[in-house]
Amino acid sequence: MLANVFTKTTRDWWKGMTIAVVTLGLLFLMGMSVYKDIDLSIYTSLPEAFMSLFGIPPDADVGSLAYGAIYTGYGALTLATVVLVLGAASIAGEERKGTLGLLLGNPKSRTSVLAAKSGAMVLLTGLGALALWAFGRATPALLDVDVSGIYVEALVFAMFLNALFYGFLALAIGAWTGSRGLASGASAGVMILSFVAVGLLPLVDSLSGLVKAFPWYYFSASEPHLDGIDWGHIAVLFTGIVVFGALAVFGVNRRDLKSQNVGVTLTDRLRANPTTRRVAELMAGTARVSRIWTKTLSEYQGLLFVVAISMFLVMGAMIGPMYNFIDEALISMQGSFPEELLALFGGGDMSTPEGFYQIETFGLMAPIAVITATVIIGGRALAAEEANRTMGLLLANPIKRSTVVLEKTITMVLAALVVGFSTFAGVVAGSWIGGLGMSVGNIAATSFLVTVLGLLFGGLALAIGAATGRVSAAIYGAVAVAFVFFLINGLVPFSNSLAGWAKVSPFYYYLTSDPLINGMHWGHAAVLTVLTIALVAISVPLFNRRDLRQSG
Repeated sequence: MLANVFTKTTRDWWKGMTIAVVTLGLLFLMGMSVYKDIDLSIYTSLPEAFMSLFGIPPDADVGSLAYGAIYTGYGALTLATVVLVLGAASIAGEERKGTLGLLLGNPKSRTSVLAAKSGAMVLLTGLGALALWAFGRATPALLDVDVSGIYVEALVFAMFLNALFYGFLALAIGAWTGSRGLASGASAGVMILSFVAVGLLPLVDSLSGLVKAFPWYYFSASEPHLDGIDWGHIAVLFTGIVVFGALAVFGVNRRDLKSQNVGVTLTDRLRANPTTRRVAELMAGTARVSRIWTKTLSEYQGLLFVVAISMFLVMGAMIGPMYNFIDEALISMQGSFPEELLALFGGGDMSTPEGFYQIETFGLMAPIAVITATVIIGGRALAAEEANRTMGLLLANPIKRSTVVLEKTITMVLAALVVGFSTFAGVVAGSWIGGLGMSVGNIAATSFLVTVLGLLFGGLALAIGAATGRVSAAIYGAVAVAFVFFLINGLVPFSNSLAGWAKVSPFYYYLTSDPLINGMHWGHAAVLTVLTIALVAISVPLFNRRDLRQSG
């Protein structure tokens, strides 16, 4: 029976991993081909402090840039995100669907089910890493790029363990709490906070020693693609995986499992404590509502609470004071590097507060935050109702399909506004605390643009879900498209022959006009808004014309 659980889990999960790996492989091919056509002196002539910040070696070549920018950055984040989602779904996901009780009704122990789920996660992560290794070896051979000094195997092995670290963290949290949202949200929060800390803390001499407290350090600090495997760092990641695995076994065996809405949850325990009751009620939401959009919004209060607080505090209010403490070598770099270079990181000039916020907050983290909220809500808006077999019950009431689509869209819009406003408020607070004097109007313009950008990809997830009825297709499909467009906007400006293609990316209409400095570009805002409306409008006929699934 264990083999059946293992096989079924592998079959259910392979699509997401395949989409992620193939997307990364194709982007690696595009990135290396672009780097091959540019003058690398724009990198090697940069100030030493800047090169250190972005991991650019003094003798940077096409291979080291491609592996460093795409594999160790976006690739590692993407692979780890996919795996932590799988870890969160292993036990907590079965409880959320109400199927774990049925599964354990067969002659199999909780430990055996956990082992089967973990084995499937390890196998898929290994196959994904193996595919990335194949892309990493085949691409330079295809483009005739010399990568003889690059340790591809060491890099991919480090990516493999790094991803499993967060996957098993999510598995342990889900096994202890039975909450898929808490497991994925907390693990993603640890990963993003760790990623940001490893990039920021070394800029402040007095805080640089704290970087070793963050797990991402043990993946990136040794630069495995340049220096090979650091067995000490590998041991830290492996130890974390083993510890989280043991905690998952202990947690799932000692806890009363939930069967749909039965059982005492972590949120219930928090509600019982007067000190934490208010926070628990905010995060849990309620089903006692009269409209579809209010009920749906209440279901995602936990996600919005975590994302909004993270953007306000970590990526907003804390960034302003930190700017005053970064190394003078970075502050004095204005004009010493080409504008095209930072496009891959969202653009910006480190010598100004606006440029610092653009790199650290608006270039990457703000789009991730808003897109995460909108894609999850948009992707699950219709498809999750079908997967949970509740769409038929919903439509049995006197309500049109188009009304369901529009009310779910309202939820998505409100969620995007919450995250966008939290980002705006955090950056305004950071500018005020740090005495940076940034324009409140320009911050508002940039926050609005990132909000609409997120809604565009949320609308895409909604349309895919309306057309297919599949949550995985909607979420993974929208994320893959967003990822492709992000790198197109960051990479193609390096090539004279491809530069014009940047305008096909929605990200071009987000930061290209430098809204933190120049204010709102109403033409770009209109493009993003029209595309979002079009995707939502397309979702209505797609949903109206499709036969709904009423079984798993």
